[in-house]
Amino acid sequence: MTGEGIERAFLGLGGNLGDPAAAMAAALRALDAHPAVSVAAVSSLYRTPPWGATDQPDFLNAVAAVDTALPARQLLDLCLDIEKGLKRVRAVRWGPRVIDIDILLHGGGAVDEAGLQVPHPRMTERAFVMVPLAEIAPRALIGDKTAAEWLPSLDSSGIVRLAGGGAWWRAEGA
Repeated sequence: MTGEGIERAFLGLGGNLGDPAAAMAAALRALDAHPAVSVAAVSSLYRTPPWGATDQPDFLNAVAAVDTALPARQLLDLCLDIEKGLKRVRAVRWGPRVIDIDILLHGGGAVDEAGLQVPHPRMTERAFVMVPLAEIAPRALIGDKTAAEWLPSLDSSGIVRLAGGGAWWRAEGA
């Protein structure tokens, strides 16, 4: 997908219930199938310790770069629809979930609306976001630092790279 009005967005994906790798793969395939979205790059899969509410199973996390003609709000709506289709239940903040899709960055712009803040307001505090983001976009600018420059300030202990490269999501039944 190329052309005027196309923005590069970065999405954080994660989950820790059921088969999170399969749910994230299904989410990426659904995004890529949308006529206004094209998945451009996907990080490796990472197993990460829970953040926030820590009494729960480890998560799988990844970051995807997508090229999209959708404004941030419409991209969020699409992500929420995909989560719902994959049986996401929002019960406990930072709690266990089948799938989570967050907009981290959308173009070079900022959005501050009810239910949507871009850049994601806590992304630079979360190694489970910044490690996979730095893998696929080390020069992505967040505030006054690149993704790679944020890494040394974060505790990435317990984060394990599982599937190298970004093709893990393409196979059915991933």
